[in-house]
Amino acid sequence: MPELPEVETVRRGLAEAMEGQRLAKIEVRRRDLRWPLPKDFAERLKGKTVTGIGRRAKYLLADLSSGDVLLMHLGMSGSFHVFREKDDRLGRYHHERKKHVAHDHVVFHMSSGASVTFNDPRRFGSMKLVARAKLEAEPLLNGLGPEPLGNEFDAAMLARACHGKKTSLKAALLDQRVVAGLGNIYVCEALYCARLSPKRMAATIAGRNGKPNERAARLVECIKAVLNAAIRDGGSSLRDHRLTDGDLGMFQHHFRVYDREGAPCPTPDCRGTVKRIVQNGRSTFYCPVCQK
Repeated sequence: MPELPEVETVRRGLAEAMEGQRLAKIEVRRRDLRWPLPKDFAERLKGKTVTGIGRRAKYLLADLSSGDVLLMHLGMSGSFHVFREKDDRLGRYHHERKKHVAHDHVVFHMSSGASVTFNDPRRFGSMKLVARAKLEAEPLLNGLGPEPLGNEFDAAMLARACHGKKTSLKAALLDQRVVAGLGNIYVCEALYCARLSPKRMAATIAGRNGKPNERAARLVECIKAVLNAAIRDGGSSLRDHRLTDGDLGMFQHHFRVYDREGAPCPTPDCRGTVKRIVQNGRSTFYCPVCQK
């Protein structure tokens, strides 16, 4: 499933194509995504202007001039592709789409002449219209934790969330109520960066009074650094993630531990080997020598 960097790169591509543009026509080719689209979906969108494209955790939010918000999730295999008139440019690492057009389920035709296509072979993606005034109460969003790239996310906040937790640090970071948007790849990479074991108890990044220790400070710094580096590289394309112009993300070429089982630890002077274990049904990659 796409994680925060992948969703953020998609958001930026959609913003360029959709913000300030009117939705001239909407094609709904399949209504049975993760849950069915409302019958009046196209009618509620047609003629409305997209006033902004935002992101909350792994969700995309398109603000509309009607006061509604189009809430979208990529699911396991969803992607957006922007087509522009008289634009034959292909990305540096372009993904051929000819074999995948059968899975183009929703097409937004913009007043600029561009079209934005949502493609989802597994149909775990979703779209939902929510009134902006009711967005804070939306069940899909109201239980989410802080944004890891926001200014308010700091060592004190993370320590408070982990204080007294008896779960592993890996499990705590994957809990969307603790911090929003992190997934398996970037948790593994951030823990490696911070030299913290994924098996360490989450409570150990806080003192008895719940205040942060140096582990919490180091971990927050690494979470932000890893996410920002991944966004700069367009995210990680392992299977389905594509930028809106068809380019592949490139961060997978910079993984330090994720999916590198058996490789030498990249830490200078460390003689460890990257190990894979299973935690809560998910693969965890780490160096048992330098991550304590």
